[in-house]
Amino acid sequence: MESKMVTKLAPGGGSLPKQVKSDRSMFMTSDESVTMKQIQGTHAPDGFEIDVKPLLLIVEDILSRSTPMHTDAILPGGQGQMESNIDDKTQQVGVISMLEALSYTIDRLACEMAYKCLGGGDGHQTTFSLFNMLSSYSWDAKLVLALAAFALNYGEFWLLAQIYSSNQLAKSMATLKQLPVIMEHSGTLKPRFDALNNLIKAMLELTRCIVAFKELPSTYVAHDVPALTTAMATIPMAVYWTIRGIIACATQITSLTSIGHEFAASTTESWELSTLAHKINNIHDHLKKQLDICYKLIEEKRNIEAYEALLHIFDMIHIDNLKVLKAIIYAKDDLQPLFDGGSKRRVNLDVLRRKNVLLLISGLYISQDELSILEQIYNESRQNGTRLENLYEVVWVPIVDPTLQWSDPMQEKFETLKSTMPWYTVHHPSLIDRAVVRFVRERWHFRNNPILVVLDPQGRVVSPNAIHMMWIWGSSAFPFTSLREEALWKGETWRLELLVDGVDLTIMDWIREGKYIFVYGGEDIEWIRRFTTAARSVAQAALIPLEMVYVGKSSKKEQVRRVINTITQENLSYTWQDLMVWFFWTRLESMLFSKIQLGKADDNDPMMQEIKKLLSYDKSGGWAVLSKGNQVVVNGHSTTMLPTLIDYDLWKEHVIVKGFDRSFKDHHDMHHNRTHPCCRFEFLSTAGRIPLGMKCPECLRPMDKYTTFVCCHDDETTDPLY
Repeated sequence: MESKMVTKLAPGGGSLPKQVKSDRSMFMTSDESVTMKQIQGTHAPDGFEIDVKPLLLIVEDILSRSTPMHTDAILPGGQGQMESNIDDKTQQVGVISMLEALSYTIDRLACEMAYKCLGGGDGHQTTFSLFNMLSSYSWDAKLVLALAAFALNYGEFWLLAQIYSSNQLAKSMATLKQLPVIMEHSGTLKPRFDALNNLIKAMLELTRCIVAFKELPSTYVAHDVPALTTAMATIPMAVYWTIRGIIACATQITSLTSIGHEFAASTTESWELSTLAHKINNIHDHLKKQLDICYKLIEEKRNIEAYEALLHIFDMIHIDNLKVLKAIIYAKDDLQPLFDGGSKRRVNLDVLRRKNVLLLISGLYISQDELSILEQIYNESRQNGTRLENLYEVVWVPIVDPTLQWSDPMQEKFETLKSTMPWYTVHHPSLIDRAVVRFVRERWHFRNNPILVVLDPQGRVVSPNAIHMMWIWGSSAFPFTSLREEALWKGETWRLELLVDGVDLTIMDWIREGKYIFVYGGEDIEWIRRFTTAARSVAQAALIPLEMVYVGKSSKKEQVRRVINTITQENLSYTWQDLMVWFFWTRLESMLFSKIQLGKADDNDPMMQEIKKLLSYDKSGGWAVLSKGNQVVVNGHSTTMLPTLIDYDLWKEHVIVKGFDRSFKDHHDMHHNRTHPCCRFEFLSTAGRIPLGMKCPECLRPMDKYTTFVCCHDDETTDPLY
């Protein structure tokens, strides 16, 4: 439907908030609560911060390459990431420095783990001993160091398994570890390996999540944010159960090499691994939800910062327009953000430096009618421009709802539109930042209908929307400033050429010939039959040269097509095709929106009153405009125009004295004064700027304002005009 106007874990012994207590109770029994108190008792960090991310990357790389039976379930894409880091000399220096500080601890943990797991020791006691060894480290460092120790033993095991058949040293070592026998029974051991893989995957996912909490910027997520407080209360338990999982995995590998594959094939151990994986996954799901909340909070705050920075940029004075264009289109220099519709190649923003730039801002569903007319005007400006400063560049800035998932149909639609545009386009909508989307909606009043924001060579906004000027006057409105807009209006008068200029050359010929012309519209074919018949009859009787043209309606395109077909078949009058009908009504509405944008929609301007009447008549039935050459004689509703024609015998005697046009107007005004129909207007919320109020062009009283809702599939709202 669319509207028509139609929140650090606090140190010390303080009690936890109720919500945090509740979240902890989701995972812990009373025995586990005792365990957590024991584990918390071992936690005595020395304040030395360690960046565990490089170590975690190495661990992930080892575990991904050690995955048995070529399973790719643990780390899709992890290998490539590690290779890129190893190739970076700076990263190498950092990793080596980090390992020099931590290798002793990792070796101690690996030895302790291998010794305690030999013969299947008690998991909790082994975990507790590791916590004692890791007491001085932060929670995330405890976890990554324990994983590194496990990866050291686990990687050695599978490295031998992978190369023992091709390396004699590896073969001898593998024989000592019974690896050839184990590989011969790999089918029997598959359930165990699958459970092992699932648990390792769960542990890594939870570890990444915990490390991600450590990396949250404190400038955006304060320690008292509820989601972070809840997560920090859960992380000690998460670290405990992950290290329990590490001990369980290490025990499985030890059992394979020390006890043999017969015991290792027992289903009891597989069940234990699966149970641990299930518990760790549950904890991960809980922490991931809290992490997502924190990420959302960060994004919101960064978007606010970006939006405020954008506002500041537009308040500044610049020597050229590049800083403004970078802020709107793409701020980095790592790629070419524009596509040149003329040369069909990618280009940099420098091509727009110190030029007048028209930002064509729209969604992906800009109509072909709009593109056709805009392209025609654009091409004419290229042909007629004689001085460099008189030229302007157009850039299509596609605005897509950032909350929507980008899809193949959207990509196809975007590529189709981009390929048809002769001007510059943004290479992809994803380059447009969320803050820019907000900016164009709030500051430039973009809804769904296209707007044309004009920037001068210094990046100043000289028109928040020149689309109306473009439709009315084309490139003649250059440089598209508000001052130019006002000057153009001052030079206009209420004449037929204003209504049809650039739409149809046939009518321009009629104007030059001084003929009487009826321009009419509506959807009631019966009224049209009666009107055209009566008009012909009167013209014959009055001996005047009369031409008629049907210009349809601003909406209900399909009904208008049917009416056009009937008029053509019955030879009732001259008609226009779809594009001409669309452009006529778009220009007419643009005249009103132009005045609204200038704040002069209700000025005592007879020309504007007539334009508003026409737009109102279009919403309430048929209408007609009678002109003699370029001079408009009468602009009337169907309820007054047809009766005037039918009453010809009553006023024909005045024709000799007053002339046909004056006599017609006098009799029409008599009917109008009797009926005096007031006007109504409809503005979709998608149209952008909507007037706070207007006066009726008939009675000049303030009009009442109502908001209604219409289905987005209604025939009227699906018309390109809206």
